[in-house]
Amino acid sequence: MTAVVEPETSGWQFTGILSALAASRLPDPYPCYEVVRRAGTFLDGELAGGPVTLVTGHAEGAAMLAHPAFGHGYRDGVAFRGKVEDGLGSLLRADPPDHGRLRRLVGRAFTPSVVAALVPHITATVNALLDDALEAGEVDAVTALTRPMPLRVMCRLLGVPEADEAEFGGWADALTRGLDPRPLLTPAENAARNHATTAFDDYFRELIARRRVQPRDDLLSRLVAIHDDDGDALSERELLELCTLLLVAGYETTVNLLGGGILALVRNPDQLAALRADPALVGPAVEEMLRYDAPIQFIGRTILGDAEIGGRAFARGDGVIVAVGAANRDPDAFDEPDRFRVGRFAGGGRARRHLGFGAGIHYCLGAPLARVEAELAFRALLSRVGSFSLADGDVTFREQIVIRGVRSLPLRLSR
Repeated sequence: MTAVVEPETSGWQFTGILSALAASRLPDPYPCYEVVRRAGTFLDGELAGGPVTLVTGHAEGAAMLAHPAFGHGYRDGVAFRGKVEDGLGSLLRADPPDHGRLRRLVGRAFTPSVVAALVPHITATVNALLDDALEAGEVDAVTALTRPMPLRVMCRLLGVPEADEAEFGGWADALTRGLDPRPLLTPAENAARNHATTAFDDYFRELIARRRVQPRDDLLSRLVAIHDDDGDALSERELLELCTLLLVAGYETTVNLLGGGILALVRNPDQLAALRADPALVGPAVEEMLRYDAPIQFIGRTILGDAEIGGRAFARGDGVIVAVGAANRDPDAFDEPDRFRVGRFAGGGRARRHLGFGAGIHYCLGAPLARVEAELAFRALLSRVGSFSLADGDVTFREQIVIRGVRSLPLRLSR
């Protein structure tokens, strides 16, 4: 693949898969994704020392994420990014039958009633943060609203004391940065990720031991106590990895959903007005936020067995990356894909779903909680804040590949 194309606004050149991945670091990667998508639905290249195919189409990406032959491969040692130790304990990396067992056990503890019970805490947290923001008049929405809210909620869910929230936020940031391919991280970033991994393990190991003796009304206590009809339970290693996954994935995804959603509304005042006129559109608007500027831009998979998708044959061990950001702007799947429309998923519009939470058996476990948090946050923002707009200062984005989100968002608010 030797094509070189440069969108007028970015200075970016498309020369292969690495350049396609690097586009996600741009403030607006979507014109670049359009170039990549036009180059082909399946683009072959190399990453982490092995061949990999980038999938840019929505239909093909959705089919891959839902297909049983597309998994992670750590269990069988065929993962294209390399096998890792202790991989079976995490839902993020497990394949059947391990994945089904873990998902079943976690599902017994992380129930809809657990999410519903968090609603009063989420509401109180959002209102307290809005009180402070309205008093200040101008804030960085990331530090004042979008980051502290989901962090406090996730810590409450897991039973982490309030005094530890700030330290947890730092560890979560380091782990999230570490989701990018290891060769693209600096030595300092790799060291911070390793330190955060060890810190989380040490912290949760102690907390798990306390919950075994003195259970409380939190998810960690339920995970510690849960077992199925055959007596199967989560091991300590599985508990440690699940806690880290829930905290980082549940926290970071919601942070970036909220930040991207606020930015989309202030940059599209007609859609903000439409949402104010019809608050029933808040739910569909959250879905549009997930499509329009997905918090997760790329999802990697390994072929576990020979399969065919979209007329393309794949063999066991092949590496695949679904370009979620490109697929969610695929014009074959969505009308006017580059327009932000809060009513896009209203009524029957959900028939063709976005890939913001993935698809198939690895569909995001925390999606129901993220949706509840976002809907409550935007309802409060619309009902309590008379106007909000960009303030002086630059809107900046996290310079990452897998995760996309605003790093700073200067906001002016008034009652």
